[in-house]
Amino acid sequence: MKPPRDLADTIESHLQNLERFRSIVEDKLTGLNDADLRSSRLPSGWTPLELLKHLVFMERRWIRWGFLAEQVEHPWGDSADDPDGRWTLAPDDTLEGLLGQLRAGGEFTRKVVSGRDPAESASAGGRFGTDDRPTLNWILFHVLQEYARHAGHLDIARELADGATGE
Repeated sequence: MKPPRDLADTIESHLQNLERFRSIVEDKLTGLNDADLRSSRLPSGWTPLELLKHLVFMERRWIRWGFLAEQVEHPWGDSADDPDGRWTLAPDDTLEGLLGQLRAGGEFTRKVVSGRDPAESASAGGRFGTDDRPTLNWILFHVLQEYARHAGHLDIARELADGATGE
């Protein structure tokens, strides 16, 4: 379901759009067999399951470690703790487990940011120092564009895997 076009609350607008893109990501991945989830048809080599894990860690980096300045274990756990590394999977990573983490991350984001001032700056001490703290509005927009961009990537991966197209 698309968020209403007349929603003036930017935080709620971001949250509703994030929920929509999480749902699109889940729909794109559901129905792929394990081989298609763990293999790539693209020259860059990323797999759909790796992309899902990236989204889980990306949201955690921006909300928990970024906005809240929580100390999180392995903020770059989607790339073997290398911020510039390739996305990786652990042997026990599954579609169901990562989708559960994606949903839980979305619920956490909603709980943390609902009702906050979009101009509030991220806390210092986690991902950001005292001089480079983006606003909540900027962070949510960044997270949203990451989801939108990667949902588009999954459109292509799914079409290559089994021909399925559309939202």
